[in-house]
Amino acid sequence: MGLSSASTATEAIKLCIFDLRRGQQEGQELDKILFFFPADLPFSTQLSVIGLSEGLITFTRIFSPEAACELIEAERHSHVFYEAEPDIWMVMIVEKNESEAIWRIAALQKVLKEVHSLFLMFHGSIRALLEKEPAGGLIRAHLHPFMMDYLRVTKFSACQKWSPLDNCCWDFLFGKKLLLPSFRDCLKECGTVQMLNVSREAAIEVQSLVRLLESCAGSSPCYSLILFQDLLVSTTLSPVDTINLFTYAVLRLTPRTISSGVSSWSYLRKGSTGSSVTAGYTLAHSASVPDQYYCLPDTSPSGDNNYHVVRPLKRDRWSKAKDGFLVTDIWSAEAGSSTSATPTIWLQQTEERMYLCAYQFRSLTLILVVPVASILNGEQLVSLVKQQVLENASLKMLKVEEKLSKGWGGENAYHVSGYRYLLVDVDRNVSRASPPGKVTTLTKDQVLRTVIVKGPKVGRLFPLQFSIPKVVSLACTTTANVNEVWHKKF
Repeated sequence: MGLSSASTATEAIKLCIFDLRRGQQEGQELDKILFFFPADLPFSTQLSVIGLSEGLITFTRIFSPEAACELIEAERHSHVFYEAEPDIWMVMIVEKNESEAIWRIAALQKVLKEVHSLFLMFHGSIRALLEKEPAGGLIRAHLHPFMMDYLRVTKFSACQKWSPLDNCCWDFLFGKKLLLPSFRDCLKECGTVQMLNVSREAAIEVQSLVRLLESCAGSSPCYSLILFQDLLVSTTLSPVDTINLFTYAVLRLTPRTISSGVSSWSYLRKGSTGSSVTAGYTLAHSASVPDQYYCLPDTSPSGDNNYHVVRPLKRDRWSKAKDGFLVTDIWSAEAGSSTSATPTIWLQQTEERMYLCAYQFRSLTLILVVPVASILNGEQLVSLVKQQVLENASLKMLKVEEKLSKGWGGENAYHVSGYRYLLVDVDRNVSRASPPGKVTTLTKDQVLRTVIVKGPKVGRLFPLQFSIPKVVSLACTTTANVNEVWHKKF
């Protein structure tokens, strides 16, 4: 991610979400707080932080009414702002340290944007949940577990053994403290995808597979996303939905994140009755009481005691069934229920609710999304789509995986000898970086034209502007454009 020159773990880092439309009456100030980290800070401290943030937002609007406040640099803190939705703000406050170099503020802003985009994909807008339950209990019950799961999204530790193929995801939580990664820990740009270079012959096979997958849904519209390892190969989704689903896939659906503990089939077998459709699998390691739900006392007038909230970012909840489809109990119909429900997401581009089906064959991960509204019989027809995929596309998937594996250069395929780099194509939201195993060889992290190593090999980390020539891609068409590279030359 390359946020700063040195990893920082400090309770002085605060993260909050609040609604400017709430808590305007005296004595109701707490109503505006939707999420706050650390949560154990006194309410007076939380209100002080949010009050200061609200004051800065209001003050900057005097000078820039059309553009939202993004950053305030104070003597001892950096205040990073992101207006996720109208009047709903996410703010990160980072304490400055004289021993550290400059923060990449844009990277911090992208962290806030990414977590909100993922929240939209699974739960819809914050404002819609507030309107559904104005007391605020429903949105808090959604935000708290989602934010905490995101902050501990993938464990990474310098003292742990890890594969060079691991995408450099970051566990922001270190105990009860918020930890921000350094350039040496991770080179990754939030809000971008990493793509696989494919040959012309492989690209034709991939395109043929995409058309075949779309036909498996019959008359229903169907979108697909194809990954090899942790790299994007093809997508028929819009750019914003591609980024969101790719981000989630890398976190939870690619081969390195999936266990193989499921011994049953994921879909309705021939001869099965319709009543058994939703009980197609059982996770090998399911807890006696599912912990994918987060329950809070209900303060709404309806008097319901608990909110049952799906936690899609929770670890170790996806497994691979015998037929190759990925299964999870996260979307179980009720808390404590052993039956399954097909995962659903929201597409931002079309604002449609979609069924999500993921299939895995060796290093290939296929994701299909089908509109919920287009499937009258729900779970039963989803299982039939899965059956069609296995019967009609298995041989093509085998051929595509073999061709991509043959052309794959391994974890160091994009390594440039002597460099540690992060390339960001700002027009296409595509990035590429040095392999994680190479990034960890940096001996000292600095940023922005400062020496990062000492001795016979001296280099500097700095932004470099250049143009990328046109290339052929199934995911999107590219044109020559200016890009940004953060790199280190020995």
